[in-house]
Amino acid sequence: MIEIRSATFVVSNTDVSKCPQDGLPEYAFIGRSNVGKSSLINMLTGRKGLAMTSATPGKTLLINHFLINRQWYIVDLPGYGYAQRGRRVQEQIRRIIESYVLHRGQMTCLFVLIDSRHSPQAIDLEFIEWLGENAVPFALVFTKADKLKPGALKANVQTYLLHLEGQWEELPPSFITSAETRRGREELLEFIAGINKQVSENQLK
Repeated sequence: MIEIRSATFVVSNTDVSKCPQDGLPEYAFIGRSNVGKSSLINMLTGRKGLAMTSATPGKTLLINHFLINRQWYIVDLPGYGYAQRGRRVQEQIRRIIESYVLHRGQMTCLFVLIDSRHSPQAIDLEFIEWLGENAVPFALVFTKADKLKPGALKANVQTYLLHLEGQWEELPPSFITSAETRRGREELLEFIAGINKQVSENQLK
């Protein structure tokens, strides 16, 4: 597993062309507003205040880069689907997300966060379908696992994956996490370490 020795905020912006140009691999995190994205990033890095958490959904409106171990980035993307935003702001966020996801060559994997407490939501399913149509590499991260009893958690995750099985020949990788109990931290970091190793090997060829 990766040992997180350093985690540093680097830059926030709305323009993908102004993202870091050092070519290091990036792991982006995205999900509906209030899915627990900032809490998950803080749990993964072991830095409590690295990504700003808020009681108000939809506060992240920027692409936020955090440099990990001076070797790779965690990228905190704006949350989608916050209905109380105005149409102009929603369109702005859509453009930011699309420009990063479709045109950021350094993005090696997009982690799509799903609130494990809920049944499959149309907005998440539509976003996942869009990723498939555009051949974007992604993994599913079920959050807030501590909020459910084990049986209910297992049933909710299985319902979600069964729903996707009807549309996908091969399911994306999936992880069950809790920012409160640190569940899933080791599995996610091992997954990232495996991709980093592949990236390094490909660069040596």
